[in-house]
Amino acid sequence: MSQDPGDESQKPDEAWWSKPGSAQPPWQPPEQRWGLPTDNISGGAGFTSTRLALPIVFVLLIIVALLAAGIGAAVGLNAADDRSAATTHEPVTLGSPQSTTRVERQPNSFASIAARILPSVVQIDVKAGSGGDTGSGFVIRVQGTTGYILTNNHVVSAAATDNGTVRVVFQSGQSVPARIIGRAPTSDLAVLQVLKVNGLKQANLGNSDRIAVGDPVIAIGSPLGLAGTVTSGIVSALNRPVDASGSGTDTNAVIDAIQTDAAINPGNSGGPLVDSSGAVIGVNSAIATLGAGSTPFGQDQGGNIGLGFAIPSNGAKDIAAQIIAKGFAERPIIGVNLNLAYTGTPEGALIGCPSAQRGSCTAVQSGGPGDKAGLREGDVIVAVDGKVTTGPDEVIIATRQHKPGDVVRITVVRGSARKTVNVTLGRARA
Repeated sequence: MSQDPGDESQKPDEAWWSKPGSAQPPWQPPEQRWGLPTDNISGGAGFTSTRLALPIVFVLLIIVALLAAGIGAAVGLNAADDRSAATTHEPVTLGSPQSTTRVERQPNSFASIAARILPSVVQIDVKAGSGGDTGSGFVIRVQGTTGYILTNNHVVSAAATDNGTVRVVFQSGQSVPARIIGRAPTSDLAVLQVLKVNGLKQANLGNSDRIAVGDPVIAIGSPLGLAGTVTSGIVSALNRPVDASGSGTDTNAVIDAIQTDAAINPGNSGGPLVDSSGAVIGVNSAIATLGAGSTPFGQDQGGNIGLGFAIPSNGAKDIAAQIIAKGFAERPIIGVNLNLAYTGTPEGALIGCPSAQRGSCTAVQSGGPGDKAGLREGDVIVAVDGKVTTGPDEVIIATRQHKPGDVVRITVVRGSARKTVNVTLGRARA
């Protein structure tokens, strides 16, 4: 039992209660023994609080001492238990090692779709002259260890025209050289070939005619060089005419685009736009920029503002198949030069040449499909197959939904007359 330090300073000799049977010394005022106040306050029944202070305080000190001793003993026992545990080298675990819970994801969840398509998506690194660029692509055909990869023409055009090199980097990190086997500048598509690559996985090409505005989609690629990036959104519009031509590339394409708000940026170009089944329904190709219209990836531009555009998979599939089969692709043509949108009444696409190109431009190709059908310079095309067309881009998109040799109905306004002619579409390099 511990003693009160004040008691030791007051009584250096042995305390009278330390031995059984010790005689009790004469009573002393408590204020001398304990340092308590000297005021006597009546407590009633002939007793005063001064007389009760000594035994009460004394008892309380004993209780506190006992409690302190008990706590010390408990701490000592716990420490002993800890030391004992330490000496037996029992493992220390954080969390339950018995847990076998797995995260179950639905097959159409974004995570499941990404897991299925990512092995088919590649990063494309292009070196040409003193510069370089990065884009995306995806495997569309596998023959043993040979793979065919679809991407945008503007991703690889510098390498094709400036004796550059192209390398493909797979999700595994494997990097291999690639060969450009064909390009379609007027469709902004190209196909690469890689050799001696094990574990190639072909992407599933879906039917872009079946998608609707509001359908969920994910975009996959290497935006800003960040390989394997997955973003999500919806189809925000369909059949959006987009001019994908730009400086630094020989691309001269008009896209009948799928518009999406999935976040896509420079470097996503050529990567897949995927539907909720995991099928590719578009090739990401262009983004809208503030004050600059729609431009292909790779041009100087801002980042994503929620307006991205993809080439529909059905048209891309046909172009890619032609390139793989014969090294180039063909597109349908009317055989006329569409100058500017006609802003008179009704609106349409004017057949003619810009004044600056007169002498080097032919408004109507002699002996071509339009010439044979009776189209003339100055005609304003206002509809194709009954669908209203208010400008050149819409006419081009409408005709490219067909194949060379197909017959389309073209409605024109000539002066005050309106007439419809049947045009058998010709062919030209895509």
